[in-house]
Amino acid sequence: MKSKLTKSAIVPQDAIGRRLDQVAAELFPDYSRAAIQAWIKSGELLVDSESRKLSSKVLGGERLELDVELLDVDAWEPEDIPLDIVFADEHIIVVNKPAGLVVHPAAGHYQGTLLNALIHFDAELKKLPRAGIVHRLDKDTSGLMVVARSLSAQNELVKQLQAKSVYRQYVAIAHGVVKQDGVVDLPIGRDSRNRKKMAVVAAGHGKTAVTHYLIERQYKHFTRLDVRLETGRTHQIRVHMSHIGHGLIGDPQYTSRANSSQGLPDILKVAVQNYPRQALHAQTLGLVHPVSGAEMTWKSELPSDLSELVALLDKYD
Repeated sequence: MKSKLTKSAIVPQDAIGRRLDQVAAELFPDYSRAAIQAWIKSGELLVDSESRKLSSKVLGGERLELDVELLDVDAWEPEDIPLDIVFADEHIIVVNKPAGLVVHPAAGHYQGTLLNALIHFDAELKKLPRAGIVHRLDKDTSGLMVVARSLSAQNELVKQLQAKSVYRQYVAIAHGVVKQDGVVDLPIGRDSRNRKKMAVVAAGHGKTAVTHYLIERQYKHFTRLDVRLETGRTHQIRVHMSHIGHGLIGDPQYTSRANSSQGLPDILKVAVQNYPRQALHAQTLGLVHPVSGAEMTWKSELPSDLSELVALLDKYD
């Protein structure tokens, strides 16, 4: 059975002339701007019992009504999956996700996900949208994620992500020798030739995506990078690095396994060609605590598979 969310609010007179989505986000502060916009588009947020556009201007005095059918949380089953909890208090959880763990249930992955593990750890998370998850990592990307434990904390974390104030630093091992530090500022959208993939697309056809990369170590055929995100688009680092000719080791979607394999010692060639996932780890996470306002930062060690790959690269450089 699906849960219902029913709320209402009156638009104040001092909001005259402002956009509907902006005013609604302020009147329903427990929900993210993205959720409010989606509900306006779907007709689940009405103005005086009528649908309106996101950009329509309010006149003051209108009645906003939310009548939303939330996700079928009863379909989410808690599972006793081990979690590497880096930090937890009554407001947030910071977890170090292993490679191979899907974050959220979806077609083909209804069980065995991080969400299933989280609601086993804390059954109250089942009451929150997406069980408090505010950002994701790809299945085969390891590293740090933050999860909210209340609606107010979730909304505040989403605001920080939208404001690009959450610090997210990744370790990536790329094919080829990257010559200098740089920034990729190119929009990302669905690949027109393969809807299961993402791609750099023409302006106006995708979402803004900005990736900063710094050289940590240059090898003869590869580069270890410190990658930092301004935005958090699907497959962003993988797509941007592939686009500039430096796809990640082990990436089955965006990098050819034949890349940079010529001239390598046999042991390193086998390790690179057989590396089972994209060589990408979300190592550092920094944010402002959604309740205390304290600036907080966490850093995780490289997982064993990635540290072993780095050791081989160091040895045979």
